[in-house]
Amino acid sequence: MAEFRYTRPDRFPPIVKNLIIINILVWVAQLVLHKEFNLTDKLALYPIDSPDFKPYQVVTHMFAHASYDTRGGIVFYHILFNMFTLWMFGRVLENVWGPKRFLLFYFACGLGAAACHLFVQHLRFDPEVLNQVNLAIQRGDQAAYDQNIEKAAGFMAPALGASGAIMGIMAGFAFLFPNTELMLIFLPIPIKAKYFILGLALIDLFGGVANISGDNIAHFAHVGGAITGFIIVLVWNKTNRRTFY
Repeated sequence: MAEFRYTRPDRFPPIVKNLIIINILVWVAQLVLHKEFNLTDKLALYPIDSPDFKPYQVVTHMFAHASYDTRGGIVFYHILFNMFTLWMFGRVLENVWGPKRFLLFYFACGLGAAACHLFVQHLRFDPEVLNQVNLAIQRGDQAAYDQNIEKAAGFMAPALGASGAIMGIMAGFAFLFPNTELMLIFLPIPIKAKYFILGLALIDLFGGVANISGDNIAHFAHVGGAITGFIIVLVWNKTNRRTFY
């Protein structure tokens, strides 16, 4: 007779727990050390065409989040939303896959998000716009500076946050549990995971293509993370025919 043992899912599995702890510790360090050591800028991911780009930023940006706004106020929503989403979806995947596979998946999605973001930023790079910014500074032309610096920000601004890796986790969740109904605070009706994640991905794709003025979200990092997560789970499930979720 086959023996069946029920294992209670861990509500706070170790990798998810430690990732959240690390992200919070880094965020606190940013608050304490940013003004003195410019820590946030050192951890953020700069475009490869920027002189501030460093290879290590491909990893460090995943553990850094917005710390202060332009007026010097502390920013809570960025890390709060990301860590809650990591716990909400990541704990399910870690319970299914185990710690090692989940950690591999998390980092792969984060790296895929960074690669997609850097690639799109490189395609958008326009040296002429940077020349116009420098000329405006030399001439003291504030109007020309304001006009061109906003364009330059679209392809030279740094990115930071765990959102790309977390979008991969959400895509993986939607692939494995497509009909799980989610209840959203801002939309108090149940919506299946596959439609919710697809909707988020389409919104990010539109936001990235539209390149709306004043939008400071790295949309293509989200898209890259989601695509990476989907592909990995697709491959894993095709190579493991005995596993169905």
